[in-house]
Order: sequence, then structure tokens, then C-alpha cells
Amino acid sequence: MKNSEVIFVEDSLEEAFNYLSDKDPLRKSLERAIKTIQENCYCGRQVKKNLIPKQFIERYNINNLWIYNLPDSWRLLYALTPGGELEIIAALLDWMNHKDYERLFKF
Repeated sequence: MKNSEVIFVEDSLEEAFNYLSDKDPLRKSLERAIKTIQENCYCGRQVKKNLIPKQFIERYNINNLWIYNLPDSWRLLYALTPGGELEIIAALLDWMNHKDYERLFKF
């Protein structure tokens, strides 16, 4: 499988990532997740289409959503978009703690 490009869907999300200290365990987990997603964009858990929160569909115009579990019950949300010449781009949408994740998916 060809490596995928990983991008932050919004500048503010990338800024929040860059704001994290290099020693922050969350940053290290996100860096590992990004590397894993680059190597295999299907490594996360795909959300059923009818369970994708409306706010993600409206805000990002996506038709798929993937969840990558991070340590300490954090979650990374990303979507796959077609790039040029069959390149797959994984767009990082958000990361959140388990409480916010449960609230978002109404668990």
C-alpha cells in the first residue's frame, strides 16, 4: 500500500498540535498516530455513515469518518479524501478525550 499524506484540516488544529510540548504524552501519541495513518490510512475504526455526527458532515463535507484510539482514552478523528492520481489524503479533523468523544457520539 502506498503511503498516505496526512494533513490538518484547519490551521487552528495544527496550531493546537504545535502548541503541545515535545514532551507532552498526547503530542507523542499524536505523532505516532500520524505516522501509522501515513503507513496505513485504514488502521482506524470506520464509523458507520449514519453515525457520523452532522456537524462533521456540514463543516468538512465528508462522507467517511475514522477513529484512531490514542492512549489514556483519547481519540483522533480523521477522514479520507481522494488526492491526485489515487493518492489518499487523511485529513485530521479533531482529537478529544473520552468524555467529549462520548458526548459527540451520544453514548
